[in-house]
Amino acid sequence: MTQSLKELSHALLKAAKDAGADAADAMAVAGTSINIDVRGGVLEQAERSEGTDIGLRVFVGQRQANVSASDTRPDTLAAMAERAVAMAREAPEDPYVGLADPDQLARDWDVDALELYDPTPEPNPAALEEDARRAEAAAQAVEGVTQVQSSSAAYGAREVYLAASNGFGGGYMRSDRATSCVAIAGTGTGMERDHDGDMRIFQSDLRSPEEIGETAARRCVERIGARKPQTGTYPVVFDERISSSLIGHLLAAANGSAIARGSSWLLGKEGTQVLPKGIDLLEDPHRPRTSGSRPFDAEGLATNKRKIVDDGVLTGWTLDLATARKLGLQSTGNAVRGTSAPPVPSPWNIALTQGNASREDLLQQMGTGLLVTSMIGSTINPNTGDYSRGASGFWVENGEIQYPVNECTIAGNLLDMLARIIPANDARAHLSRVVPSLLVEGMTLAGK
Repeated sequence: MTQSLKELSHALLKAAKDAGADAADAMAVAGTSINIDVRGGVLEQAERSEGTDIGLRVFVGQRQANVSASDTRPDTLAAMAERAVAMAREAPEDPYVGLADPDQLARDWDVDALELYDPTPEPNPAALEEDARRAEAAAQAVEGVTQVQSSSAAYGAREVYLAASNGFGGGYMRSDRATSCVAIAGTGTGMERDHDGDMRIFQSDLRSPEEIGETAARRCVERIGARKPQTGTYPVVFDERISSSLIGHLLAAANGSAIARGSSWLLGKEGTQVLPKGIDLLEDPHRPRTSGSRPFDAEGLATNKRKIVDDGVLTGWTLDLATARKLGLQSTGNAVRGTSAPPVPSPWNIALTQGNASREDLLQQMGTGLLVTSMIGSTINPNTGDYSRGASGFWVENGEIQYPVNECTIAGNLLDMLARIIPANDARAHLSRVVPSLLVEGMTLAGK
């Protein structure tokens, strides 16, 4: 009889104890995924995978080691534990590693309130193929589209269970359904490519394949005839599609791992103004039907709402247990991990305070400048915050879009850029990063 993930996790803990570990935690993940790709109206690829992965982290004094496997036979569990303990005995001592104290552990969480799993039946491959075909057909029907590079539909379901020798044990299930389409317009060196897609926990929330295909097609057609803009200093609007990347740089710099290493442009900025007054950056791991929601973190600590930025002021760092101990602080309940590595800190769902203006209002306020809808590459100095990225989008004059642009670079310093952002009101509330379009004045633009 197949063991449950709970039974597997506790079997790993017993094997670790028998092998000589002082403490341990174990994770078991079982998942199913289906991916369907269509091209030219014909099924191009169909994949289905099922499996169970297990991971074990052991402690011998202040030394730790992590091992993982996809074989769940009892002999494998014993061999994993023996190998992990042998590795830990050879590892360097780390005064900051270790499990949570029992009084730190999460209790009485409500997984059902998070709505992380869609209980409706798994879609059959034919239904996914039909979604991919419909998205492709909708894209091909748009005038100017020369081909559809890919059209895909997918489904995934996973169960996770975490157990530790400090008494913690808990698990939950997750699901997702996705549709995506990539369209190409133009020919030769004038070809342009763009995409659209949607992923939701509940299949009923997913946008229609027709909408996804049409949006991908419209976006690439709008880019036909792109040219380089003039070099100079201009305001830039980061479209809602990519504005979360700008906030992502702030989140990375506020990560406890970067702070503990001393390699962050936010070092020493705790308690100072990093965003304009009136703007908050809220983390909420309890938003229903959202991919970044969690009832507890990867070390068994409770997840909680917190303001990473409050009225423009940076309140602190994103921490797991080890980084918190290094910095003399308390964990913020933000540990993440897979089966093959120890925990690291990472933020959950975040939301930036939205403004009252639409994206079109921001363009009017900008006057002349660049609307960025796509970016490539990234040169970010982690110590200074110097920022440089390749960009494409649309040139704006007198608040109106004039023509598409590409092959340009936008540059600035993240501290300066974030301090003067002006948010629109167009963020999509279902995403794990709810960030609207953002206007940033005075950026350096390198074109022709």
